[in-house]
Amino acid sequence: MDKVFIKDLLVRGIIGINDWEREKAQDILINITAFTDTGTAAVSDDISDCVDYRALAKKAQTHAETAARFTVEALANDLAKICLEQKGVKKVIVRVEKPGAVRYSKSVGVEIERDRDA
Repeated sequence: MDKVFIKDLLVRGIIGINDWEREKAQDILINITAFTDTGTAAVSDDISDCVDYRALAKKAQTHAETAARFTVEALANDLAKICLEQKGVKKVIVRVEKPGAVRYSKSVGVEIERDRDA
């Protein structure tokens, strides 16, 4: 199966369980790999046959900036659902990270895999 990816989408939103995390937006790093069949698009060269990664990135960004989730797990699950609603997306891997959330680490987060048929 082919893959369409969005790499290192940096957004700012409310995420976390601590009071101080609920007061001010912080960096959230999102990576999405959407599994699809690009065969038709490759032949037609028509955007309507493609997974529109620009639209998908915008939906992910808007949701992450406004959802105010407590956990990265919940946000990742939300984003996976959004991806699977897109025409042609059969499976998705979503990685959500909070850069600098843990001292001495570059980033922490979660990566999930969801299937349209599951």
